[in-house]
Amino acid sequence: MTKEDLSIDEYNPYYQQYIQKAGDATILNGLQENGDATIEFLESIPEEKLEYRYQDNKWTVKEIIQHLIDTERVFTYRAMCIARKDKTLLPGYDQDEYAVNSEANNRSMISLMNEYKAVRLASIILFESFSAEMLPRIGIASNSNLSPRAVAFITIGHENHHCEIIKERYL
Repeated sequence: MTKEDLSIDEYNPYYQQYIQKAGDATILNGLQENGDATIEFLESIPEEKLEYRYQDNKWTVKEIIQHLIDTERVFTYRAMCIARKDKTLLPGYDQDEYAVNSEANNRSMISLMNEYKAVRLASIILFESFSAEMLPRIGIASNSNLSPRAVAFITIGHENHHCEIIKERYL
């Protein structure tokens, strides 16, 4: 299943910007390959750049890594709820409050990368558990339609987006 299988009814149009950046892989291959590429890239960033901000009000690289982790956790929780036919309306989350309160800059890069790897592995295993019938199910998250398969491609593209930002503005 690739992003070409998605219907526009499976996600908020805002997420199209991320889905476009998700590449052409299937869900499982995409999550694995994207995770591997992200790990290689993030681990190559010089230590002196990890707490750098290109503007006063922007996140550091460590905060971006924590944001990727937090966002993946939130979105995969949504995917699990929807796949399991939980009709609970899933709330949004305030990414800026998460970043401010994450204390990411007090963590080591090894700690952040271990958490990133664990979350990505958990995401892959979760998506492996979904049947073909579960992936296109529609639920409501942040007052918009969302499917588990859209979550996978949003996650991949969102990560690619932030890696591009790091390359362009931080290095």
